[in-house]
Amino acid sequence: MALDGYSGGGMSRQAMRAELLDAETELALARAWRDHGDQRALHRLVMAYMRLAISVASRFRRYGAPMGDLIQEASLGLMKAAEKFDPDRGVRFSTYAVWWIKASVQDHVMRNWSMVRTGSTSSQKSLFFNLRRVEAKLLREAAARGETVNSSELRRMVAEDLGVPLADVEMMAGRLSGGDASLNVPQSAGEDGRDWIDTIEDAGADAAAQVEVAHDRDCLRGWLAAALAGLSARERYIVVERRLNGDGRTLESLGTELGLSKERIRQLEAAAYAKLRKRLETQSPEVRHLLSA
Repeated sequence: MALDGYSGGGMSRQAMRAELLDAETELALARAWRDHGDQRALHRLVMAYMRLAISVASRFRRYGAPMGDLIQEASLGLMKAAEKFDPDRGVRFSTYAVWWIKASVQDHVMRNWSMVRTGSTSSQKSLFFNLRRVEAKLLREAAARGETVNSSELRRMVAEDLGVPLADVEMMAGRLSGGDASLNVPQSAGEDGRDWIDTIEDAGADAAAQVEVAHDRDCLRGWLAAALAGLSARERYIVVERRLNGDGRTLESLGTELGLSKERIRQLEAAAYAKLRKRLETQSPEVRHLLSA
């Protein structure tokens, strides 16, 4: 990589000392990289335009990201531009690189602005970086006309101005109205105040319900084990293989193994189920109720 070994500060110092390329030199370097994979040409081309990358990165400082991180992201965008640049299209590299640099920095800002995903579509991205500016412009224009605009009207006007869905405007306005708040923050300043996380209802079953379910499951297992013990070894084997092991074996496969016909296996299975039912019905009124349901 052309920028390996450079930190944000190191890249800034290098950029200030880098040469300014004329169009012919820039074209020759781009072709050397594209056609021959010349790493020295790539390094020279990228470092010549680090000033541009730093300039673009500095426009996003107000979003709270460290300048060093922004420069790093800008340099990655610059590298991507260099990898994809076609020198035969008649466009200067700086013109082509600006889009890639800006896109890389914007993606970084949106990823790190909040723990909650801020947006992924082009309209949401446009709103994230332009909502406040467009709102201010529209309010100035309305004031100049002597008009008063409420919040719902303003959001509709923003959607029309930017050509984005109104739902996206409302969503982004809510996201930008405040930063992230920790659920571990107390509700009040007092020592006995609960954290906000304590107010969230647990969607799972409570302890009493869990104990009850576990108790019922253990009882059913015990009743079933006792009922199975009352079957013959062959009947027990058929029931286990047919109903209690994985997806259950077919009558044919069991008949082949036991040397019996499919019909005989079916008869033995039906007899075993009848014995199980009779045994289980004697275990508890609860079981009789379940079997009759």
